[in-house]
Amino acid sequence: MTTSVLSGSAKHHGLAAHEVVLLLETDAHRGLGVLEAGERLGRYGPNTLPPAKGAGLLRRILSQFHHPLIYVLNAAGVITAVLGEYVDSAVIFGVVLINAVIGFIQESKAEAALEGLRSMARTQATVIRDGHRRIVASEDLVPGDLVLLDAGDKVPADMRLIRLAELRINESALTGESVPVGKDEVVLAEPVPVADRHNMAYSDTLVTTGSGAGIVIATGAETELGQIHRLVGSAQILDTPLTQKLAGFSKILTVAILALAAVTFAVGLLRGHDAVETFTAAIALAVGAIPEGLPAAVTITLAIGVTRMARRRAVIRRLPAVETLGSTTVICSDKTGTLTENQMTVRNLWTTAGLYEVTGSGYVPHGALHSPAGEMTTVDADHALRWTLLAGAACNDAALTHRDGHWDIVGDPTEGAMVVVANKAGFASDQVKSMLAREATIPFSSDRQYMATLHRDATSGTSHGQVVLAKGGVERMLELCGAQMDADGTVGGLDRDVVLEAAGELARRGLRVLATAMRPATGAEDFAEDRLPGGMVLIGLQAMLDPPRAAATTAVAACRTAGIKVKMITGDHAATATAIAGQVGLLDPTETGKDRVLTGADLAALPAEELPDAVDRAAVFARVSPEQKLRLVEALQARGHVVAMTGDGVNDAPALRQAGIGVAMGASGTEVAKDAADMVLTDDDFATIEAAVEEGRGVFDNLTKFITWTLPTNIGEGLVILAAILFGAALPILPTQILWINMTTAVALGLMLAFEPKETGIMTRPPRDPDQPLLTRALMARILLVSALLVAGSWWLFQWELDNGASVAEARTAAVNVFVVVEAFYLFSCRSLTRSAWRIGMFTNRWLIAGVTVQAVGQLAITYLPAMNALFGTAPIDGGTWLRILGIALAASLVVAVDKRLRRPA
Repeated sequence: MTTSVLSGSAKHHGLAAHEVVLLLETDAHRGLGVLEAGERLGRYGPNTLPPAKGAGLLRRILSQFHHPLIYVLNAAGVITAVLGEYVDSAVIFGVVLINAVIGFIQESKAEAALEGLRSMARTQATVIRDGHRRIVASEDLVPGDLVLLDAGDKVPADMRLIRLAELRINESALTGESVPVGKDEVVLAEPVPVADRHNMAYSDTLVTTGSGAGIVIATGAETELGQIHRLVGSAQILDTPLTQKLAGFSKILTVAILALAAVTFAVGLLRGHDAVETFTAAIALAVGAIPEGLPAAVTITLAIGVTRMARRRAVIRRLPAVETLGSTTVICSDKTGTLTENQMTVRNLWTTAGLYEVTGSGYVPHGALHSPAGEMTTVDADHALRWTLLAGAACNDAALTHRDGHWDIVGDPTEGAMVVVANKAGFASDQVKSMLAREATIPFSSDRQYMATLHRDATSGTSHGQVVLAKGGVERMLELCGAQMDADGTVGGLDRDVVLEAAGELARRGLRVLATAMRPATGAEDFAEDRLPGGMVLIGLQAMLDPPRAAATTAVAACRTAGIKVKMITGDHAATATAIAGQVGLLDPTETGKDRVLTGADLAALPAEELPDAVDRAAVFARVSPEQKLRLVEALQARGHVVAMTGDGVNDAPALRQAGIGVAMGASGTEVAKDAADMVLTDDDFATIEAAVEEGRGVFDNLTKFITWTLPTNIGEGLVILAAILFGAALPILPTQILWINMTTAVALGLMLAFEPKETGIMTRPPRDPDQPLLTRALMARILLVSALLVAGSWWLFQWELDNGASVAEARTAAVNVFVVVEAFYLFSCRSLTRSAWRIGMFTNRWLIAGVTVQAVGQLAITYLPAMNALFGTAPIDGGTWLRILGIALAASLVVAVDKRLRRPA
C-alpha cells in the first residue's frame, strides 16, 4: 500500500525545505541510501496507481443471461424439457445461447478497442542515491528520494522542491491552468489550493523550462493524482437512459407476460381442457409474447453505432455510451485542449502606431499581420514592430519543430508563441540567430519577472554592434524603460498611461500581455542587471491566448440548436475562460449578469440547496477544483440532466466517471482520463462531440423503430394463443413456430433497421426528455393496432383454411406466413415513425432489401422443405393461400399508413 509519510493536518508546502528533509529522514544532497530505498519500496509499495477493477470472464459471461426476459425463456425451456417437448426445449435454449454469444462478442470488441490506452505510461526518473546520480524506473521511487528535474521531464511523483533554477511546470493536466507555473521555494500558508502551491511539483505534470531538485513526499495512490484516482473509483457509474428504460420496460413486459400466461392456464382449466395441454399452451403464449431478439438487437444496434463512431474518430468503451450521447441535455467541456488548441498563439501586436492583428492559429507558422487600418502589412513600415518581433524571438529559449508534418514547440508555450509570430512575419528561427547571435543571458525568474539577453547585432539597426533585448510583464518592463520607440525608429519619451491603457484593453479580452524592450550596448559590462532599469527602450506589446479550435464555434452552435446546453468547466482564470467562452459562443453578448460566470470560490460560497439552480444558469466555471467538477456534474444530474463531460486532464477524471457519459481526449489526454471515460476522441476535437450526439440520436431512433416493429408480433402471437384457449380451438401456431418467427424475423428483418440512415433534421429537434417513456402513447397505440391486425388476419386465415378442407398443419403454415409477411410490410413503415416510407425512399437502406430477400427464402424453406416441415410442424400451401396472405399484409399496411397520417405532428 503506497502512502505518504506525513501524517496529521500538516502539509508539505507549509514546511520549510529542511523540515521536510528531517521529516522524511533523508539527505538534501546525498539522497537516500540504496538499501534504505529498497526497504521503503517494500514498505510503501511501487509508485503506481492501483489497477482498475474489471469484471472477470465468468462474470461477463453470466451477465449476458441477466435479463428478466431471458429468465422467462430459461424457465420455459426447462418446463418444456420436463414435459418431454425436447425439440421445443432445444430451440428455446438455442435462442438464449445465441443471444449470449452475440452480446459477449460485441462487448469484448468494444473493450479491446481501448486496450492500448488503459495503463499509465512508464517513465524514468533521475535520482540521487548514496550521493550518486542514478536513472531508475519511476515506479521504484519512494518517499524521501531526491529527484532531479530538467526541461522536458515528466514529474514522476509528488515532491517538495528544495532547489531550483528558473523552473516552470505545465500543470494543465492536473489543475486546468493553461500557462506553465513558475516555481519557487517559499513556504506557503496551509490553505493554499493545489494550483497555487509554487514550492511543490506534482506527479504527471511536465517541466517546460529550467531545472530543479525535490524530495518525494508521496507516491502512487497518495499523490494528488492518486487522490483523484480514488475519486474516480468512488464515483457511481450510472445506468444510461436506454438501459434504465429497457430495464423498466423488460420488467413490466415480464410481469404482463407471466400474468397473461397464468390467465390462459386458468381459463383453460375452467373450460375443462387437459391440464398438460393447457400448460403447454400457456408456455407457448409466454414464449410468443417474449421479444427474444430484443437483447441481441440492442447489442448489435449499439455495436453498429460503435463502428460508425470509430469512422468519425471516436472509440466507444461501453456500448450504451453511443445511445447516451443521443439523450444528452448538457455537455460540460474542459477548456484547455478541448475547446482550445492548447497552443498559445499571439493574436495582437501593439506599438505606438496602433494595434496589429495576427492571423493563424496554434504553432503552425502560417499567418499574416494586419495594420491598425485592417490592411495586410509587413514589418518594413514600422520599426518598432520589427524590433518587438525580433526581441520576442531572440530573447527566447523555445524552439519550433516540424516532424512528420506536425508543428510543435520545445520549451515554454508562451515563448513558443513569440517564435511562431516572428516566423509568420518572415523572421525564421535560423535567420534570427544569425542576425542576433546571443552572447549572455539574464534568465527569467518569478522575482525578476523579465528575461534579458545580450546579442551581437548583425543588422544595421545599431551603431555599437551589440544590443540588449528583454521581455516580461508590462508593469515590470515599464520600470526598466525610460523611453519608447516610434514607428519610424526614433526614440521619444515614454507615455506610461498609453501603454498601460493598451495592455489593459488586451487583458480584458482574456489575452496574456508581454512587453518587449531593447537598447544598444557597448559591451558585456553594459549588460549587468543593475544597469538595465531606466535605460531600456519600450518597443511594443505582444498579446496571446490559447485559441479556440477551428471547429469549436460551429460545434457549440450546432449543440445549442439541438437543444443541448454547453458549459465550460476549467481550472484557468475567469478572464481567460470568459474570453474563450465569448469566442466560441458559450456566452451570449446580449446577456449579462455575474451568474453567467462562476468561479470555484463562488461555488464554495453557495449553499448546497442553491447549487443546482446556480449551476443550471451559469455557462462558465473558472478556477474550479477536481472535487468541484464532480459536484457540478452531480448538481446538473440532480436537475434531471443527462450530462456528457469532456476532458483530457487528470483533474477531469472523477467528473468523467460520474457523468452519464465521459468523453476523453485520445491524443493529448492523460491515461487516467481515458480509463475513466466511456468514449475517447482520437482527434481531440470538440466538433466530434456534435457528430457523436448526432450518431447517438440515430441509434436511439433505430432502437425505438425496432421495438415498435417487433412488439406487435409478440403481442399478436400471445393473443392468438389466448383466443384459441378462450374459444376452445386448436392453436393456430405452435411454440417452435413462434420461435422461428421471432428469431428469423428479428435477425433478417428487424436488425436491418440498425443500418437505417439518420433522418433529416435529427439535430434540430430537442433532446429526449429523460423522463419520457421508451414508447410514447402514439407508438403504443400503433403497436396495439398492428397487434390486432395480426391477430385478426392470422385467426381468420387459419379458420378459412380449416373450413375449406386444409389440414391443421397447412392452416398453421398459413398463419405463420401471415405473421412474417405482415411484419415484412410493416418493416418499411417503421423506417420512419412519422413519415411515409415512400417519402424517405424505398432503396436508401439496401440492407433492408437484402434482409427481406433472406427472410423470403427462409419462409419458402419452412413451407416446402420436408425436413423443415417435420421439425416445425408445417406443410406446403398453394398459390391461392399466398394471395390471401399478401392481401392481408397489404390491408394492414394501408391501415398503418392512415394511422401514421392522422397522428403526424403538425
